[in-house]
Amino acid sequence: MTTTPRPLEGIRVVSLAEQYPGPFATLLLGDLGADVVQVERPGGGDPSRAFPGFYEALNRGKRSVTLDLKAPEGLDACRRLIEGADVLLEGFRPGVMARLGLGPDEILATHPDLVYVSVSGFGQDGPLRDHPAHDLSFQALAGLLDPRTPAGPQIPLLSLADLSAGVFAALAALTGLVGGSRHGRGGHYDVAMFDSLLTFVAARLVPLVNGNSEHTLGLDPGYGLFATADGHWISLSIAFEDHFWRALCEVLDLPAFGELNGEQRVEQRTHLRAAVAERIVGHPADHWEKVLSSSGVPYGAVNQLDDLLDLPQVRARDILQTLDTADGERVFARQPMVVDGASLGPRRGAPRLGEHTAEILLEIGMDPVVVNRLLDADATDVPKTQS
Repeated sequence: MTTTPRPLEGIRVVSLAEQYPGPFATLLLGDLGADVVQVERPGGGDPSRAFPGFYEALNRGKRSVTLDLKAPEGLDACRRLIEGADVLLEGFRPGVMARLGLGPDEILATHPDLVYVSVSGFGQDGPLRDHPAHDLSFQALAGLLDPRTPAGPQIPLLSLADLSAGVFAALAALTGLVGGSRHGRGGHYDVAMFDSLLTFVAARLVPLVNGNSEHTLGLDPGYGLFATADGHWISLSIAFEDHFWRALCEVLDLPAFGELNGEQRVEQRTHLRAAVAERIVGHPADHWEKVLSSSGVPYGAVNQLDDLLDLPQVRARDILQTLDTADGERVFARQPMVVDGASLGPRRGAPRLGEHTAEILLEIGMDPVVVNRLLDADATDVPKTQS
């Protein structure tokens, strides 16, 4: 076990965000030491609990409180929980928190040092602010699924809108904490999934807006996926580096093409790519592993997810970590930063629904009688307090 202090020890994050972006943000903060309190609805909790593996991957290390925000005592308990927090992260539709009396104007008026982070699809304003959508639609609207590709638009493998918004929500929380320590005020941070994607595509969007010619990054014939003789695939990632292209041509015994520069390669990319593919398909993946690893050519095997379990780099970086949980040993992927040489990961498994309701409400000073009343009104099977 690491003895490195976790940078966010002593920071409490209260989360009223479900499913993907908010939980991913608080997962990152929790691994770094924050006490993450997940407020869930009684009865069912976060809808992603219907997919236990998915829920567990995003919510290990947190504590769960169930509160009925439609009931006065539940809403009051939530307000008191927020008042004792350093960061509030909410993922409701715009306007819902204000209708509950928990909007940023109301909360920050009495607790100006709170960092209040709102995560939504399109942000707190604009004509699409109330438009319903999930990740696929955000990616489509943001231009990531351009139908002009040869194969037509494809459903992406990764939920990039969810993930990018989660990263920016965590960044908002950290920015607010640093800003608060310097200026005495937390503030309201409005994070939109759509905006997050536009930030990710800025390297393509900005040249277009400013009238620059479209760049040809990714069109180099040494950039792509290529089949091997044994049915596997490898990736080559040469992006206009002439020295890498020369090394590849030497390895593939294509000397006539070695002195072509990037512009020439793009112009001739169709037959050059075919020549590269013809050479690579002539040998199995193990052959290319040996040959390319000693050539300096940027490449990588096209792994399946289960290949990662035995990948030396994954083991060396301690990315997959094993925990003893109430459900036995479980493996989780840690947040990606290494802090003073320590790979900081989760400290506990995923919480049962409402597992920590009594514990946390008593921590914030609520009357045990009131806590038990809230628990009695909750269909979740959680232990009562000793009054």
